[in-house]
Amino acid sequence: MRITTRTRRTAIAALGALTVGSMLAACGSGTPGESAGGGGENGVTTVQFWHRTFTPVENEWYADIVKKFNASQDKIKVVDTEVPADAWDQKMKAAQAAGKAPDVYTSSANLHDLVNAGSVHELDSIVSKDAIGEILDIASSISEIDGKHYAYPLLLEPQTVLFWNTDMLDAAGVDSSKAPETWDDLLAACAKIQPTLGDGQYCISPAQDAVTMAWSTVGQQYNFAGHLALTDDWSAPDIDNKGYRALMEQYKVLWDKGYMPKQPLAAYVAGEDFGQQKVAFKVSGSWMMSEIGSDYADLLGKTGVGRFPSSSDADGRTATTMGNFTWVVDAKTKNADAAGKFLEWAIAGDPDNLVPFFVNTQFTKVPVRQSVQDAVAASEEAAKAPWSKVIVDEIAPDAIAGSTYPWDVNLAVGTAMESVMKGSATVDDAIKTANAAIQTVIDRDGLPDKAPKN
Repeated sequence: MRITTRTRRTAIAALGALTVGSMLAACGSGTPGESAGGGGENGVTTVQFWHRTFTPVENEWYADIVKKFNASQDKIKVVDTEVPADAWDQKMKAAQAAGKAPDVYTSSANLHDLVNAGSVHELDSIVSKDAIGEILDIASSISEIDGKHYAYPLLLEPQTVLFWNTDMLDAAGVDSSKAPETWDDLLAACAKIQPTLGDGQYCISPAQDAVTMAWSTVGQQYNFAGHLALTDDWSAPDIDNKGYRALMEQYKVLWDKGYMPKQPLAAYVAGEDFGQQKVAFKVSGSWMMSEIGSDYADLLGKTGVGRFPSSSDADGRTATTMGNFTWVVDAKTKNADAAGKFLEWAIAGDPDNLVPFFVNTQFTKVPVRQSVQDAVAASEEAAKAPWSKVIVDEIAPDAIAGSTYPWDVNLAVGTAMESVMKGSATVDDAIKTANAAIQTVIDRDGLPDKAPKN
C-alpha cells in the first residue's frame, strides 16, 4: 500500500501531539471499559496493546504482529487497539484517570518525563537480558535512565535531513553530488540558485515557526553551541552565548535575503513544496523520502539526501536531532510478565518480525538492533533504496537524542529563533526574553533536582 502525503501527515500529527503535549502519570491498567487487573479465562492472560494510527503499512504491520504473536502460543492473548492520532492524548488521559490504561503502548515521549511521573514499568525484570543487551548505544538515551531500562525502542528517525533537487542545483552551477557541508556553503549555493528561480520558487524550505523550531533544531543548537539550552545541572539557561546567537543569525540571513518563503509552502513534516519543485532544498525528517517515493516518484532519481549543514566551527558535531518511537509497559499493570513477553517477542526477538516494517516504510527509519539493521540491509528491496545507506550509515550514527528537559524550555528557544529570524526582536532582546521564560520553568518545576545524573 502506498504511503501518501495524507497518511504521512496523520503519522506525524501523532508525534507532534506527544512532543508538545503534557505527560500524564498512569493510574492503573486493564481492559478499556472494564476494571483494571489481569487474568483471563482458561489460564490465558489478556494483554491490552494500544498504538496510534500511522500510515497504512505501519498499521498493517501492527495488526499482523499481534496476530502472529497470538498464533505463536496459547498462554497470552494480546488485544490490539488502534487509536486515531488526533484522539490519542484524550483517550490515554481518560484511560489513565479511570485506572484502565493499556498494559503496553507506543510512545515517543520524553523518557525522563515518563519515569518522573511514575508512568512506566521498568523492563529489566520482564524482558530478557539478552534482548535488552541488543539495544544499540545510540538508542540508550531513549531506553534507560541510570542503568535501568524503561522503554524498548522500535526505531530511530533523524528529524533534520537535507534534501535537494539535483536538476535545480545543476542548472545553477551548484555541486549536486553532495550536501553543502557548512552554512557558508549553503548560503553560497542559495546566492547562485536564487537568480535561476521562477516566480514562487525559493532556494530552501526550512523550519520557520516557533513550535517546529523548538523540536527540530535541537541538533543544530548542539552543533553551534556544543551544548543545549540548560547548564548540565539544569540550574540556569545556557543560550546567551556565541553559538546560539550565531544560529539565530543564520536563519535571519535566509529570511532577509529571500532565500526562504515568508509564508510556509508546506509543513516542515510534509514534502509537497519539494515535490512540486517550488524549492531547491528542503529540510525535513528522514520520513519525507517515503512521501517522495510514493507521491512524486519521478523525483526519486533527482533527489539528493544528506546531512544538514554544520556551523563552520562545530568541530565535527552533528546538526541532526534523532526522533524515536518506543514501546512501554504501564507502571501499574497487573500483567507485567505477559506484557514483557509480548514486547520481547514482537520487537526484541526474531529480526524477521521487523524486516517488513522497515522495508514497507521505504527504509526511512533506523532499526535499533544491529541484527535487524543487517536483516533489513540484506532484503532485496534495499538495493532500490540508496538513501537508506545515507540515513543509516552517515546521518543516524552521531545524531543526538532530543532534549530531556521540559518542552517549555524548547519552546522558549524556538520562540527566540523565530522572532530573530523574522525581525520582530533583536538577538539580545530575544535571548533576554527566552532566558526569563526558561528560568521560570527551572524554578516552577524544580529542574535541578530532576537533572540527569550522567
